[in-house]
Amino acid sequence: MTTTFTLDDMRSIMGGCAGVPDTIDLGDDIGEVSFVDLGYDSLAVLEMAARIQQQLGVRIPDDAVDEMKTPQAAVDYVNRRLAD
Repeated sequence: MTTTFTLDDMRSIMGGCAGVPDTIDLGDDIGEVSFVDLGYDSLAVLEMAARIQQQLGVRIPDDAVDEMKTPQAAVDYVNRRLAD
């Protein structure tokens, strides 16, 4: 069972989401860049949340998705849930 979720794990999930511009370099320092600035609309962020739930069993409610504005915020949220 996974006990830690990293920014690299987040990059992997982000790379598989539909409708994301090919011009985005997920290898850059994206931790504190907003999903909007990365080209991810609300549907893409919801898809990421669904993938996290599927892969890790961590449910991310819609209100939590709305509060996760950056990849690092998402990583932090998932790690808090994994620690519970």
